Amino acid sequence: MSLTDKVAAEPRWYVIQCKGGESFRAVEHLANQGYELFHPVLEVQKKRRGRLEWVQEPLFPYYLFLRLDQVESNWRPIRSTRGVLKIVTFGKSMPVPVSDDFIALLREHGSTRPEDERQLYFRAGETVEISEGPFKDLQAIFESHKGEERAIVLLNMLHRQQRLEMPVTALKRSD
Repeated sequence: MSLTDKVAAEPRWYVIQCKGGESFRAVEHLANQGYELFHPVLEVQKKRRGRLEWVQEPLFPYYLFLRLDQVESNWRPIRSTRGVLKIVTFGKSMPVPVSDDFIALLREHGSTRPEDERQLYFRAGETVEISEGPFKDLQAIFESHKGEERAIVLLNMLHRQQRLEMPVTALKRSD
């Protein structure tokens, strides 16, 4: 076996382009066929039915990675798999493999929720702590959201509750 045959037989990562909004469907159907996949996703907060919820979104909305070798793997069913548009190529040649180091880097730095898992949606009456600004480290009562980025809190100052408006990101759940 020549050196080029050994390289061709070694599994490599390739990029698969998915149909719009169907990357999760493509992952499901390719996995059912036994292919090794990598589909980096992020968890983000989205407003659904009036509430913010954590949802998964693809890091690359129209792409996923598939590990194949040029000799042993069956490439034919990939293009007809539900959700798959095509195997990404440059020109009319064979698909160009993606570096294993790049995939390792994505896996290492891939994240789901933010590190502190701070919920940015609070309920009225909930005790919160102000985490930045002049009132840092003080506790307040969450009153309401004002849009998606601002909040109104009640802070005890001068022997009565004062209404303050601040960024939602400046609040965290009180321990």
